[in-house]
Amino acid sequence: MVYCSIDPATAILEVAVHKGFIALDTVAHVLTAATIDRSANVHIVDPASIPNPNWLRPGIPSAGQQAFGDALLARHRFVVIPSVVSSQSWNLIFVAASAADAYTVRSQDRFALNPRLHPPAAVSSR
Repeated sequence: MVYCSIDPATAILEVAVHKGFIALDTVAHVLTAATIDRSANVHIVDPASIPNPNWLRPGIPSAGQQAFGDALLARHRFVVIPSVVSSQSWNLIFVAASAADAYTVRSQDRFALNPRLHPPAAVSSR
């Protein structure tokens, strides 16, 4: 499953939440821009249709939440769902193998984390 954000800033935050700023700073990452074929099956999740409103709050995904996502992906090639990390943003999820013929990569750029987001440990004064 591919889990990405509609905008690059949210993508950075999503990766930071799941992997940490250390990983973003020390492991190579790529930002990808893609175009989804107009005929592709894109489902936009209405937040009111989410069975448990707590799923839109930060936390460890529950078994029910994971099953809900799996069911959406079984019915739709692409799913757009509200971001929990950034409440005014949206994420795009899809299974790459199932959707390979429905999107085109427009660009891929090497990601470079702003070093202010992973500063050195504070030095104690003596």
